[in-house]
This record gives sequence, C-alpha cells and structure tokens, in this order.
Amino acid sequence: MIKLISRSKKKDIRHKRIRKKLSGNSEVPRLSVYKSIQNIYAQVIDDKSHSTLYAVSTLTPEITSLIKKNKLNKVDAAKLVGNRIAAVCIENKIEKVCFDRGGFPYTGRVKSLAEGARGSGLKL
Repeated sequence: MIKLISRSKKKDIRHKRIRKKLSGNSEVPRLSVYKSIQNIYAQVIDDKSHSTLYAVSTLTPEITSLIKKNKLNKVDAAKLVGNRIAAVCIENKIEKVCFDRGGFPYTGRVKSLAEGARGSGLKL
C-alpha cells in the first residue's frame, strides 16, 4: 500500500532537514523566511538566546503603503521585504546571516527576497 504525504508535511520534513544543519548566533544570525498565500515574512533570529532580533513582512506599514502605491505583485513585494530587512540589519551592524528558506523551494518569492537582501549589501 502506498502512503501519500501531503504537501505541507513534505515542507515540514525539508525544514527539519535544513534546520539540522544551520543555526544562528549573535555574530551570524539566521534569516528565516515564511510565506503564506498573500504575504511573506522575514525574521533575523539569534538561536543561542532564542530571540527574534528584527522582523519585516509585507504587513509592515511602510512596506504595505509602498506595495499599494506602486501596485506591486507578490514577487516584487518580496524583493522589497528583502531590501528592508537588509537595511535594518546593516543599520544594526549585522553584515552576514545564514539563510533559512523554511522548507520552501528556492524559487519565486523566496528567491526574490534573497536577491533583494543581497542587493542591499547583506551577505547570505
């Protein structure tokens, strides 16, 4: 008998496999990405102290206003989130992070967020 695994369960399996290999500390925190159907979220996390240092999403008021004003699609909005999280990190003297794509494939919005962060000077 064939056992079927749902799409979300496969994502959870991939995420656990990724998280075994990377963790963030105060010098090189982890940039974690989560995407829902409408929004994308990016958090900079220090795993040693179990705290979120910075967070930006498409629900952040300044990002939301730019999205509505320029009528951006989801991929362009993700790039904007990547630019903003990189700017916040660089303001606070964080130049390098390890990228945690959260089990999502490195395409579309996740790739756009990573490219936006790299384009603003953050090293992934």
